[in-house]
Amino acid sequence: MNWDDVRIFLAVARAGQILGAARRLELNHATVSRRVAALEAALNTKLFRRLTTGSELTPAGERFLEMAERMEADMITARAEIAGEGDEVSGAVRIGAPDGFGVAFLAARLGRLTEKHRELKIQLVPVPRSFSLSRREADIAITVERPTEGRLVAGKLVDYTLGLFASRAYAKENGLPQTVGELATHRLVGYVPDLVASPSLDYAAEFSPRWDAGFAISSALGQAEAVRSGAGIGIVHTFIARSLPELVPIPAAPPIRRAYWLGYH
Repeated sequence: MNWDDVRIFLAVARAGQILGAARRLELNHATVSRRVAALEAALNTKLFRRLTTGSELTPAGERFLEMAERMEADMITARAEIAGEGDEVSGAVRIGAPDGFGVAFLAARLGRLTEKHRELKIQLVPVPRSFSLSRREADIAITVERPTEGRLVAGKLVDYTLGLFASRAYAKENGLPQTVGELATHRLVGYVPDLVASPSLDYAAEFSPRWDAGFAISSALGQAEAVRSGAGIGIVHTFIARSLPELVPIPAAPPIRRAYWLGYH
C-alpha cells in the first residue's frame, strides 16, 4: 500500500469531493482520481460512491478512514520525534473542548506542557457547545461528533462511557431503581432539551424512553455536581464519576459508549 495514495484518500474523504481534494493537494483532478482508484485496487474494495454532488464514503471506506487516520497520526508523531526533540515549541494555541472533558480531564494535564515549553501559551475553552475551526474560534477542537466542516485533519481521540449514577445520600433516602421502568418514580437530572449542543449528547432516551428531568442543566459537569449533591439520578461520564466517591452506579441500564474527536487545520 502506497502512503501517498492513503494521504490522497484522506483528502478526498475530508473534502467530500475529488475536485476539492485536488485543489487542497495542488494536484490535478485526474491524478487524484487515479490514485484513489489505485488504492481501491490494492484493497480490492470500493472506498467511495461517486455522486453528482461529490464522493461519499462506502461502509468499507468508513472503516478504512479510521485506519488511515491512525496511520496519519503515527506518521505525524514519528516525524515530530525524529525532526528534533530539542526544538522549542512556542506561540499560543486555543483548545475548545466539551466542559466535562475540558475541566475534568484536560485542565489537570495541559499545564505540564507549559512547564516543559515555557514559550507555549495554552488557552483552554471548556464550554458545552461546538467550535468552528473555519471561523478560528479555536485552533484545536475536541468534539463529541466527527468534525466535518472545511479542510480539517480529524480523527477519533478516545472512546468514553456514560452511566446512571446517584449519590449515596440519595440512594439511602430513596433507594435505587432496579429496572428502567422504575426510573419514572425517581427525581431525574438531565440536559435542557432545547440547548443540547449535539445530537450525540441527546442520549437520555437510550436509558429511558421517558426521561423527564426535574432538574435540567446545560452542562455535563453541572449535572454531575447536581447528582453528587443528591438532586436525583443522572447520566454521568464514567471518568468523572470515578473522581466523585459520593456517587454510586445504578445497574438498571448498561452504560453507553460515545467518542471524543479531535480536529485541526
